[in-house]
Amino acid sequence: MADEAQSTTGDGAETDTAPPAEPELSYEEAREELDGVVRRLESGGLTLKESLALWERGEQLARTCEQWLEGARAKLAVALEENTPQNNGGNDHSTPF
Repeated sequence: MADEAQSTTGDGAETDTAPPAEPELSYEEAREELDGVVRRLESGGLTLKESLALWERGEQLARTCEQWLEGARAKLAVALEENTPQNNGGNDHSTPF
């Protein structure tokens, strides 16, 4: 599986411009798992190998959360843009005069 990720991300230009695929976890699932990862890391008592594996998983989960948040921001921006009145030559219908 790691080879697939390397082959698909080898060309930075394509991955930067293509819309990201929807994450496999919901935002809430990723955030909850990330919280568990952080708690385990903070509790200590892990080997270096375990800590690194948890750190990497945490990074993946953080990226998943960021993908969801970026998608929500984009949808919000579109909705706000659609609801913003356009200035049509100073003829704003929301003002009475």
